Amino acid sequence: MASMETVDAQVAAHPGQSGVYVLETGTEALVARAWLVDNARTSIEAQYFIWSTDNIGILAAEALLRAAGRGVKVRVIVDDILIDAPDKSLLALALHPNIEIKVYNPRHSVGTPIPKRVINMLSDFRGFNQRMHDKVLVVDGKVAITGGRNMAAEYFDYNQSYNFRDRDALVLGAVVGDMRASFERFWGSRLAVAVEERFDGLGLLRKNVRVEGPEVQKVYAGLRKYAANPENFAPEVRAAVAKVPESFEKVSQRLAWGRVEFICDEPGKNDTWIGLGGGGATGRALAALIREARERVTIQSPYLVVSDEAAALFREALSRGVKIRIHTNSLASTDNYAAFSGYRNQRTVLLAAGLEIYEYRPDAQIQRQLLREARATPGKKPPIFSVHAKTLVVDGKAAFIGTYNLDPRSQNLNTEAGVIVRDAGVAAGIERAIEADMAPGNSWSAADDPDRHASAAVRARVRAIQQAPIKPLL
Repeated sequence: MASMETVDAQVAAHPGQSGVYVLETGTEALVARAWLVDNARTSIEAQYFIWSTDNIGILAAEALLRAAGRGVKVRVIVDDILIDAPDKSLLALALHPNIEIKVYNPRHSVGTPIPKRVINMLSDFRGFNQRMHDKVLVVDGKVAITGGRNMAAEYFDYNQSYNFRDRDALVLGAVVGDMRASFERFWGSRLAVAVEERFDGLGLLRKNVRVEGPEVQKVYAGLRKYAANPENFAPEVRAAVAKVPESFEKVSQRLAWGRVEFICDEPGKNDTWIGLGGGGATGRALAALIREARERVTIQSPYLVVSDEAAALFREALSRGVKIRIHTNSLASTDNYAAFSGYRNQRTVLLAAGLEIYEYRPDAQIQRQLLREARATPGKKPPIFSVHAKTLVVDGKAAFIGTYNLDPRSQNLNTEAGVIVRDAGVAAGIERAIEADMAPGNSWSAADDPDRHASAAVRARVRAIQQAPIKPLL
C-alpha cells in the first residue's frame, strides 16, 4: 500500500458498502492515524474532545502542520473545556494558510478570562456544560476513524503512570460521507468559533493575544524540532508507520464489508432550556439497538451512572429474558471519582435487578498483552490501567463503537458519535475482547466488594461526593 490508491481500490470493489476494522491497541490506533495523515492528499477533518500538549498531542499537531505544508486543507474542531494549548501556539497554527481551527462552545478556556468564565457559568449553567465529546478523523473524504480515543498520550499507551484500555473503528466507504456531513454541521454551527476570533478582544470579555510572522515560524520550527527528536517519537512507532504499506494488505483482508451506520448528535444536543435533560439522537439510536436484543447485551463503559430512562430500558430487557453484562472501572482504576460516586449510589440496586457487573483492576493482567508495544521505563512500576472504551454488543450480531458513556452527561449534555456495525464476525470479536477484560485476573465482580482494593482515603473521598446532588452532571 504505497499510497491512498489501495483505499480507493477497496472502496471501488465494494460499491455502496462500508468496511470496518477494529483498532484494539493504542499503538495500532496511533499508527493508523499517523499513516493516514502522512498520506492525505486533499483534506483532513479532525474533531476531538481533548487535544493535549503532551507527547502525542504535539506530534499530532506537527503531523497536521506537515500535511498543510504540502497543500492538504486541514480543519480542526476541539472542545473548549479541556484544551491546554498555549494561546500563541494555537493561534500560530490557525494562521497557517491551509489550517483552520475552531473551538466548540468557548465559554471556559480559549480566549476567556476568568471573570468572564464565571459569568458564563452563572448566566447559562446548562449551556456552559454542553460539550462536544465527539472523536472523529476523516481523511480525503474516503477513510475515517472514530471511537473512544482523544489526542493525548494516555489513550495510546504512552503515559508512564496511567493508560486507558480503549477501542476505535477504522472505516472506509459509504459511511465516511455521513461522518463528513456531521463534521460540516459542527463546522457551520454558531457554537464552533474560529480561534482568531477568541483572541481579538480587550478587558474582561476576551483575551487580546497577537502572534506575528517571526513568532509563527518559531512555533512551527519548535514543532518540527520536537518531532525530529527520537526521544519524542519512539523509533518503534516510526518503524510501524513505515511498515503500514506492507501490513495493510493483511488488514484489508480482515476488513468487514457491509452495513455500517454512523450515529451522532446535532451541535448543541437539544433545545431544552429548563433542567439538564432532553436526550439526543445517539442515545435514542442506542436504546433502539438494545430493544432489538433477544439473548444478551454486553456493554463496556468507563462510567456507569444509570438514568431513569436507561434503568427502565434495562428492566424491560431483563423482563424478556435478555442477559445484561456491563464492564466498567473499579474505584481503584477509575479516573473520575465524581462519576464513580454516582455509580456507587446505584450499584446495589443494579445488581439486585439482575445486571452482571465487572470492575476493571488497575493491574489487569491483560495490560501486558495490550501494552506490549508501548514504551516502558525499566524498573518502574507499571502504569495504572483503566477502561475508557465505549462499546455495546447485542446478541453477538451488532456492535456500537463510539464516544457514548453510560451516564446522564452523554445522554443529555455532551454531543456523542460512533458507528453501529451489523456484522456477526466483528461483533463476536469485540464481545470476546470485552469478555477477556471481564475475566478473573483482569476484573473483579461488583458483587464482591471491589472497593476494598482502593485506599481508605479514596473511599472516604468518594463517600463524601456521594452526598452531592450532581447526578445529572455525571
